[in-house]
Amino acid sequence: MTGNRITLVTLGVADPDRSRRFYEAWGWTVETAMEDVVFFDMGGSKFGLYRLPNLSEELGRDAGTPGAGASTLARNEASEEAVEASISRAVEAGATLVQSARRMHWGGYSGLVADPDGHVWEIAHNPFWELDDGGRIAPSDA
Repeated sequence: MTGNRITLVTLGVADPDRSRRFYEAWGWTVETAMEDVVFFDMGGSKFGLYRLPNLSEELGRDAGTPGAGASTLARNEASEEAVEASISRAVEAGATLVQSARRMHWGGYSGLVADPDGHVWEIAHNPFWELDDGGRIAPSDA
């Protein structure tokens, strides 16, 4: 058994080049880019942007509604100030502010932005999760 992990997250996007530019402006580095797909290395996993009609065809679903349910992606930051800075960078790169950052009932600090295709990102500081030097959630001692 290899344990719990996510090795690839792929978002269906209208224009992979536009979405690539958005994520690059947010500070990400492209690993591989082709006409219909872009991959970013995430330190042991991959994040992909795939032209929506192509993804829908692979899934055998209508391009207007390729999936079901609600979801968010999340980016954890080391401080409340870093949350604000990350939200600002995202908006400057073309994101839409969905919810200004605020103190959360669970003890953290969080805001929401949507990328150019409407995928919602939570930008949060969780004081209960320590981040390592690479910004990854450090393993729990529990």
